[in-house]
Amino acid sequence: MIKSLALALSAVLIAGTAVAAPAPQMGISSFAQLSTPLPFPYDETADADVAVAKAKAQARAEHKLLLIDLGGNWCGDCRVLAGTMERPELKAFVDQHYVLVSVDIGRMTKNLQIPGHYGVDPKKGGVPNLLIVNPHTDKLIDADHTAALEDARHMTPQALADWLAQWTS
Repeated sequence: MIKSLALALSAVLIAGTAVAAPAPQMGISSFAQLSTPLPFPYDETADADVAVAKAKAQARAEHKLLLIDLGGNWCGDCRVLAGTMERPELKAFVDQHYVLVSVDIGRMTKNLQIPGHYGVDPKKGGVPNLLIVNPHTDKLIDADHTAALEDARHMTPQALADWLAQWTS
């Protein structure tokens, strides 16, 4: 009973009210304004299972959402996403609401057990593929929307920030 109450309280702390946090106002209007070279965000030698478990524990302890970024350093949209999330205004927002872990899935050939755990097949949607997870329940929050940013370079930086903000409610 106490454990159930604690989980329920944790879910409320993560979810907050039904209103999402407002997205930060991006200081750039185009990805062409990002600092170059764009980052290579995925550690190709990392133990993805360990990295995700550590990030999940941190998110649980800090009452934040877990943001699992699946992609590859070969992917232009993945690198645009990473460069945009490094912008100070969006980095502060992400740091306030999420614990971010980037997982290299190569060319959809490795670490597929991570999305598979949440019922996601990135081969059907592409990358970047973002899994937003409640770390207390281990449930995917953005089901059916994980590949929404696979064409990130055709969005605006503000649209990308708005997309990330919508899940913080």
